[in-house]
Amino acid sequence: MTQTTLSFLKGHGTENDFVIVPDPDNAVELPASAVAKLCDRRAGIGADGVLHVVRSAAHPEAAHLADEAEWFMDYRNSDGSIAEMCGNGVRVFARYLQYAGHVEPGDLAVATRGGVKRVHLDKRGDVTVSMGRAELPEGEVTVSVGSRSWLARNVNMGNPHAVAFVESLDDAGNLFTAPPFSPASAYPTGVNVEFVVDRGPRHVAMRVHERGSGETRSCGTGACAVAVAAIRRDGADPAATGEPVSYTVDLPGGTLVITEHPDGQIDMTGPAVIVAAGEFDEAWLTETAFG
Repeated sequence: MTQTTLSFLKGHGTENDFVIVPDPDNAVELPASAVAKLCDRRAGIGADGVLHVVRSAAHPEAAHLADEAEWFMDYRNSDGSIAEMCGNGVRVFARYLQYAGHVEPGDLAVATRGGVKRVHLDKRGDVTVSMGRAELPEGEVTVSVGSRSWLARNVNMGNPHAVAFVESLDDAGNLFTAPPFSPASAYPTGVNVEFVVDRGPRHVAMRVHERGSGETRSCGTGACAVAVAAIRRDGADPAATGEPVSYTVDLPGGTLVITEHPDGQIDMTGPAVIVAAGEFDEAWLTETAFG
C-alpha cells in the first residue's frame, strides 16, 4: 500500500499560531473533524487555526476574486468551523507565500471570505494588512463573566466583535468558554469578545475569546476592533479630525500597531514568522478525522 503524505508548515503572528496546508489546486479535503485534529495540541500538530492555501481560481468561494487576488486564504478555526477573516492569519499567509517563492517583498492581494485584503511585506520582517473599514452596528450590547457585566462596543471587521473596557484584564476570567452576551440577536452566529485596559496615551492591552477557538494569544481583527472602539471612546475619529490615528495594542503574544485613516481604512502592522515545515500521513488524517 502506497503511503501518501501531505505537506504542512507552522507559523505564527504575535503567537496566534496556524497550521498551513499548501493546496494550490484545492485537492485536499479538510472536513471540520480533520481541522480539529490538526489543531489539537496533544494529538495533532497544534494551532489556533488552519490556513488552507488555495489559488482563488480553484476554489468555488473565491473564483470570482481571481482577477483581483491570485491566492485565497481558506481559513478554519481550531474547532473546524469556517471564519470570514483572521487578521494575524493574513499576515502569516502572506509570509508563507513569500517563503514558498510565490511572491516577493512588496505589495500583494489576498482573497478572504471577508473580501480582498491588501498586504505589504516589509523587507525588515513586519507585515502590514489593509483590513478595510469597520462597521459599527447600532444598539447596546453587554458581555458577562460570572455575575459581572459590561457594556461593549459592537464592531464588525468582516467578522463580529464585542469590545468591553474593564479595570483589569483579570476581569475576563479564564476565557475557556465564550462569555455570554446580550441581546442574542446582536450576534446570531457568535462573537469574538475582547476585554481591554488602558496602558497609556493611545496604548491599550487586551485579552480575547475567539469564536470557535477559545482564548488565543493574539487576534488581528480583534486588535483592529479594539483600536476602533478606543478611538471612538477617546473622541479621535479620523473622519472628524481629518488626521490618521495609530494605537498600540498589546496582546499576550506580542504587539500590533493599528492605524485608522480619515477614509475609514484600517492598517494593521506586526510580525509574521514561519517556524517549521514537515509532512503528515494522509491516512492518519483520515483515521483521526473519522475514526
